[in-house]
Amino acid sequence: MKKYNYEDAVLKEIPEPEKDCTLIPVDISDKTIEQRKQKIIEKMNQRKIDVLLIYADLEHGNNFEYLVGFLPRFEEALLVFHKDQKAYLVMGNENLNKVSKARLQCEAIHAPYFSLPNQPMNNTKSFKDIMKETDIENKRIGVVGWKNFTSLYEDNRQLYDIPVFIMDALIELCGKENITNQTDIFIGENGVRTINEPDEIAHYEFGASLASDCMLDALNALQEGVTEMEIGDILSRYGQRNSVVTIAAFGQRFIKGNMYPTQRELQLKDTVSLTVGYKGGLSSRAGYAVHSSSELDEDVQDYMHKVCAPYFIAITAWLENIHVGMTGKEMYDLINDVLPQEKYHWTLCPGHLTADEEWLSSPIYENSHELIQSGMLLQSDIIPSVEGYGGVSAESTICIADIKLREKIKEQHPEMYQRMMKRRNYIIKNLGIQLHEDVLPMCSTLAYMRPFMLSKQAITINHE
Repeated sequence: MKKYNYEDAVLKEIPEPEKDCTLIPVDISDKTIEQRKQKIIEKMNQRKIDVLLIYADLEHGNNFEYLVGFLPRFEEALLVFHKDQKAYLVMGNENLNKVSKARLQCEAIHAPYFSLPNQPMNNTKSFKDIMKETDIENKRIGVVGWKNFTSLYEDNRQLYDIPVFIMDALIELCGKENITNQTDIFIGENGVRTINEPDEIAHYEFGASLASDCMLDALNALQEGVTEMEIGDILSRYGQRNSVVTIAAFGQRFIKGNMYPTQRELQLKDTVSLTVGYKGGLSSRAGYAVHSSSELDEDVQDYMHKVCAPYFIAITAWLENIHVGMTGKEMYDLINDVLPQEKYHWTLCPGHLTADEEWLSSPIYENSHELIQSGMLLQSDIIPSVEGYGGVSAESTICIADIKLREKIKEQHPEMYQRMMKRRNYIIKNLGIQLHEDVLPMCSTLAYMRPFMLSKQAITINHE
């Protein structure tokens, strides 16, 4: 393996990336929806599951959205999907009229129990009786929430993350022995949502590149006296739904539990944390509000050497080595070698999958034998913590694509392919990162990092 040296990361004046979001959202095609449905039916048949009961609320609805095409806004909802393709949408008062808009043909069933507090619940049926209408009695049921549990101490097939009144009705109708958690049909190792077709990649590239463009505008707007709310306004755009809470934080965070931008003004030497995410990708940056290290307090003037350079080298190693067929363990061990965990105190997976939600699941964890596969969308999520110093971040999104997928993207979405090639050229030429050929940047600011955030100097790899 190539030897990585922290000294190779240096600050330079370089051209900033070009904003390149098209501002034209890309819909998922009917053909892809049908492919999604067939993939799920195949998994159901393999596992001898008669019916999938897919739960959704606004925060936990992306497995539901994968087939239905929308989230249930402020109510709960269920998609009851039979392996013979018969489907029911169980909806509350204000989502019942959305059934006709679903991406697959469904029969509507009204469940006032899913409605908002104090809305009419004049029904004369129990929830169990409502569920009888979905033809699930005595069937083998796979419950899909939003999380595939991976506990080493529990029976993960018997852990459920949906409301108990739903589970109680299921158990009465089907028997506990016929019910299992099947969320891993969707996410986790070989989950159908972990691999994307070209038009899914194009759908998600819109959000990833929008987040990136917003981040670049926010970085360029940083100056003494600007408020968190002014920067937060730059990060959130066009009414698009965020996949995470937007962060624009200066100095001390979470005062009195607040997580949102305030009227606090940026002051010299403040730590800065910026994050915005949309479907398909998140962009995050962190550093200090200074022009150079000389403006920092003396005890952190080596921030570039102690924190930023090691982090950037880890990101470089991640991007230069990730490829189709790599195991999660190989990437985990690589990052642990380049950025030792006992010294830099990162604790989460060093990289994870993304989709409609910011964190889908991750094949990268200790001793993971999961494979990095063509069609995966990943974020370079490495979070070091060095005592006494502010944080650091340059998180963005990539697509992993083998030659076959790259050719399909080039044929089906040539303009997006050209954007990806332009981004690759920028990163290789200006940041000095020799991207693996399987890496397609989903946004223009991938790996672009200004640790001294009142300066436009960025970190690059010195190959001299």
